[in-house]
Amino acid sequence: MPNLPRIKLLEQFIKEEPENPFNWYALALEYQKINHAETKDIFLRIRQQFPTYLPLYYTAAEYFEHCQDYENAAKFFREGIHLAKNQSNAKALRELQNRYQNFLFENDLNEE
Repeated sequence: MPNLPRIKLLEQFIKEEPENPFNWYALALEYQKINHAETKDIFLRIRQQFPTYLPLYYTAAEYFEHCQDYENAAKFFREGIHLAKNQSNAKALRELQNRYQNFLFENDLNEE
């Protein structure tokens, strides 16, 4: 069930703080429930505008996998793994690597 008041609130937060990646990320999560095209656009926008926002990568990769957009899913997993290494975030790195391996196995894909 869409939470339209929450979407409106997040859109207001974005107007007030357009450089806060969390507001965009939260908006994508809300749209994920009702509008897949908008969700995709927001995830791609976050990656472009805030490429170092690590929480994006796991969630977006799973979203694209769910949509069977395996190319984008793999790209988000790989970029997230690279970013987690660069940020020395061992926990995120482990989670992304494990989930990426499961993604490859579950979808019968080869690592690029």
